[in-house]
Amino acid sequence: MAELRIDRDRLVDWASRAIETPSFTGSEQAMAELAAQTFADMGLQVQWQEVEEGRANVLGTRPGAGGGPSLMFNGHMDTSYSGKEAWLAHVPGFQPSAFVEDGRLYGLGISNMKGALACYVEALRALDDAGVRLRGDLMIAAVSGEIEKAQWADAQGAEFRGYAAGTRHLVTHGGVADMCILGEPTGSRIVLGHFGSLWLRISTQGHFIHTAFSEGKRSLNSILRMREVLDAVLEWIPTWEEDPANAYRGAKAIVNVGGIEGGFGWRVSRTPHRTDLFLDVRVPPTKEMAGARNEVLELVRGLQDRFPDYGVEGEIYVTAPGAEIAEDHPLVAALDEAHADVFGSSPERDVTRWFSDASALTRYGVATVNYGTSTGLLDTVKGENLEIDGLVKTAEVYARAAMKICEVV
Repeated sequence: MAELRIDRDRLVDWASRAIETPSFTGSEQAMAELAAQTFADMGLQVQWQEVEEGRANVLGTRPGAGGGPSLMFNGHMDTSYSGKEAWLAHVPGFQPSAFVEDGRLYGLGISNMKGALACYVEALRALDDAGVRLRGDLMIAAVSGEIEKAQWADAQGAEFRGYAAGTRHLVTHGGVADMCILGEPTGSRIVLGHFGSLWLRISTQGHFIHTAFSEGKRSLNSILRMREVLDAVLEWIPTWEEDPANAYRGAKAIVNVGGIEGGFGWRVSRTPHRTDLFLDVRVPPTKEMAGARNEVLELVRGLQDRFPDYGVEGEIYVTAPGAEIAEDHPLVAALDEAHADVFGSSPERDVTRWFSDASALTRYGVATVNYGTSTGLLDTVKGENLEIDGLVKTAEVYARAAMKICEVV
């Protein structure tokens, strides 16, 4: 067997092609075509899964000789942004145009998570170059619709269908394996678990009145009513965040006041009839979503009792559970060893409060670990980026982990 070698230039070339193939949520088709062609050129068995018109998953399989566990590398193709947003249009690293500077690769989606997809591709190519035969099947799943977004009210259509839309389709159409590595940006830490998400809308009602006739009726304004309701919500938030039942492996839960809507900017001569407040409530993977739902709706009932004339309503419109894996799972051990082989020391552990496709995979019995390179998202001047050396090392970790899990013939 030849020595395992990662081709840095080849990795950067494919990652750059991925960056330059726009794939905003709902418009992943072109990126799926790139993945399908790449997988075919690599000699993989290619399964094209049309999730809906204009977006697809692609599953590439390197068949094993038999007798070993199967491993999937899973990565989402959709990007958090399009690059056309007013606050990002001037930031070069948030555009679908790749460039290298000071040993870092910049471009839209490189850290979340086209860099991981490039590492998967290079890992399999390196195994081929080295003549490695595996007993178990090795797969790459390039999926649509992972980004944390959901349809609500007028926000309808494919661009709002995220939260594992693609991976849920994947696992119901043959895309399952014994184990899975998700290359979300973890800073080369092994994520043993992540929180889930529950999204809640709270509404207040009011009277629709012309400004000229609103004197003495401010108490009927739904926005001003929401101000009182929001104060009550802010009183409640610490009770959720500080509750030991909502903590996981030392990480506390968190709640975000993520949005508020009320009135019409084009017609402020009227008092708004309704105001909506939106909360993102993070739920530990050890808590069932049905139980979390019941607890959060108790908040709504309490608000209804406290403000009986405000028409308080509540609606839960996202329930995306968290995921976890046991510390002693063979996949964790394999990543530990592979990371140590490449980096010279064992990887740290982490718990995150972001969501990933592990949520869907684990519910189909696919043991899943999030392990990837650094986030690269914090540069607000130059934009999204990853260190190329980190990508090279991560690709090697993936290849070595595959050899340990799928077993070399």
